[in-house]
Amino acid sequence: MILSRISGRNLKGSLNACRWFLCSRDQKHQFLFSYYNHSPGGSMDKVQRSLIFSNGIPKFVDAGRQIHCQTSSIVEDQLDPFSLVADELSVIANRLRAMVVAEVPQLASAAEYFFKMGVEGKRFRPTVLLLMSTALNLPLPPNELAGTLTTELRLRQQRLAEITEMIHVASLLHDDVLDDADTRRGIGSLNFVMGNKMAVLAGNFLLSRATVTLASLKHNEVVSLMAKAVEHLVRGETKQMTTTSDQQCSMEYYMQKTYYKTASLISNSCKAIALLAGQTSEVATLAFEYGKNLGLAYQLIDDVLDFTGTSASLGKGSLSDIRHGIVTAPLLFAMEEFPQLRTVIEKGFDNPANVDLALDYLAKSRGMQRTRELALKHVTLAASAIDSLPANDEDDVRKSRKALVDLTHRIITRSK
Repeated sequence: MILSRISGRNLKGSLNACRWFLCSRDQKHQFLFSYYNHSPGGSMDKVQRSLIFSNGIPKFVDAGRQIHCQTSSIVEDQLDPFSLVADELSVIANRLRAMVVAEVPQLASAAEYFFKMGVEGKRFRPTVLLLMSTALNLPLPPNELAGTLTTELRLRQQRLAEITEMIHVASLLHDDVLDDADTRRGIGSLNFVMGNKMAVLAGNFLLSRATVTLASLKHNEVVSLMAKAVEHLVRGETKQMTTTSDQQCSMEYYMQKTYYKTASLISNSCKAIALLAGQTSEVATLAFEYGKNLGLAYQLIDDVLDFTGTSASLGKGSLSDIRHGIVTAPLLFAMEEFPQLRTVIEKGFDNPANVDLALDYLAKSRGMQRTRELALKHVTLAASAIDSLPANDEDDVRKSRKALVDLTHRIITRSK
């Protein structure tokens, strides 16, 4: 039996605590989580539900006090999505480090800051794109050029993974300047170490290198998709900076902003992978839907972790959103139960007392639970998109598709 745990932080001594357990039986992956939920009268009731992944589709079902899992019932090895593409990730990482070398030494040092060995992160987006590349590749008709064409296609798809990562890192550099952040991935942020001007220039430099590489693909629709993703990053940040009071308290507005800031890049990149592979518009749409829902679920879990995580586990300060006046899904859901929370939000969080009051309302609400459930909804849609792809019995394709579904499981259970 495999065990994974997320421990809820005790905000004001009362925030919901969650525990997750993963077991497998008859090729169905089952998560059991228990949490202590506040009743309207303020008492703490223990609730248990289980999350079933059957044929790749997750859903909540009612659970009793215990679910017994036998270690011998695990009939299928768990795939590590990252290990499946580890060799290619290493190649891509080396190419990225080489690509950001510039004639201006200080700019080169800044641009490669988050591509250095040991601080490059998990490379989540390149992993998704490499797995999607294999999951969507069609067998080519037998001819003497088939091997060459397959190799060329893979190189182009690798390039797209590099482009996506450069755009992503550039957006992080710019976001850190806007947020006046002092840490990123557990180390000092570039703006903290080298100053805002150098961080902005490094981000611009990465975007320019990404643009040059994108043009080399010579695929107009792919270029258009990635340009749209960059535009969405800007629009999302603008939305976050210029919200009215009504917009700040709107879940619809928040989800649109979240799509622009987090999900657009990975969804359009997944679609671009499909287009490079010569797939149909239907398959390209499924790839897009996988990326979109994966990205939305990822951010929703981030929203939860900002309240339950620690600075060490997140690589950034916990409670960073609320301290920057950013209202995320847990507070929006809490406000539906406690409308008076809106008054606190409108006063802003410059006063620590307002932060404490907002956390009190959050702790008494189902905001955290409902955010996880919304993330689960998007995880379900992402897994369903993979299950809807045209049938293919090739071993590599099957493993990659399973790994893509396994990534959705990891989104729900991650603790950092």
